[in-house]
Amino acid sequence: MKKQTAGRDNLGDFAPQFATFNDDVLFGEVWSREDKLSAHDRSMITIAALIATGNTEQIEAHLTLGKQNGITKDEIVEEITQLAFYTGWPHAWSTFNRAKEIWKD
Repeated sequence: MKKQTAGRDNLGDFAPQFATFNDDVLFGEVWSREDKLSAHDRSMITIAALIATGNTEQIEAHLTLGKQNGITKDEIVEEITQLAFYTGWPHAWSTFNRAKEIWKD
């Protein structure tokens, strides 16, 4: 996984400690533990959490990362469909609108 800089790029001047936690701890330490849980599975879990909590601002970035981590179109469709019944139809619908653009090829 390439070095994450989104925290520093977006919040480094405003919230430098949070940016450090994002880039170095969350993505640098937690996401890199692929011997414990694959990046594919971490992406599936993260996408599910974002859908469940209605955090649509980060969903596009994590869908893109999930595709890079090997989530297939069929897998994302199944995940979103499953979550629709547990998290709410509008959350799923909103995520499908983003996912169909990311997996359009």
